[in-house]
Amino acid sequence: MKSTYFLGAFVLLTLWSCSVSREIVDKPIIFDAQRKALTLNYLADRYGLEQEEPTINPKMIVLHWTVIPTFEKSFEAFNKATLPDWRPDITSVSGLNVSSQFMVDRDGTIYRLMPETTMARHVIGLNHCAIGVENIGGTEDLPLTKDQLKSNVWLIRYLKEKYDIDYVIGHYEYTLFEGHPLWLEIDDGYRTVKTDPGKEFMEKVRKATQDLNFKPIPTKNEKQTD
Repeated sequence: MKSTYFLGAFVLLTLWSCSVSREIVDKPIIFDAQRKALTLNYLADRYGLEQEEPTINPKMIVLHWTVIPTFEKSFEAFNKATLPDWRPDITSVSGLNVSSQFMVDRDGTIYRLMPETTMARHVIGLNHCAIGVENIGGTEDLPLTKDQLKSNVWLIRYLKEKYDIDYVIGHYEYTLFEGHPLWLEIDDGYRTVKTDPGKEFMEKVRKATQDLNFKPIPTKNEKQTD
């Protein structure tokens, strides 16, 4: 009798945790005429896409970590239209500042920094089709939290309902798309090594969203045979 009771309670708790709602807080970064022009130039120069508006057709979600310890400092880093002085490694490619459409604080609060269908610079080769989700932290002293994991899973489900999303990847997996139809970066030498948001975090995300049937990401062997 007791075992039946506890099993029922466990099932109810599981269903409740899956149905917990999240709220998206709009906190837009600067998107002025300068940022718009830089974004349009990026689309044209990096991808060969001549557009009148800096819009994207979302096909994937890319998860990141900021390594910056607070939301305030992370927001400050993304807010300006142009790259800060501490990113000389990518300034030569474009002066457009890095950003993302979403940022998740350590308590799980989800902030929307940009419209979901406006291009943000967050992943080489795929910005034209990718929604970026930044997570505050990611260092040894500040690993990503359970609240962030729950919010990422909720946000992925929310975006999947709105858009025809085929892939969910970690930033460290982006080069696996070289040679894929979605890959548009024209410069074979423009790559950066990434580890975010960590393999363990991605494994948990994929396990929690496996019912959404996202496409498997390309493998190295598939890349070599393209």
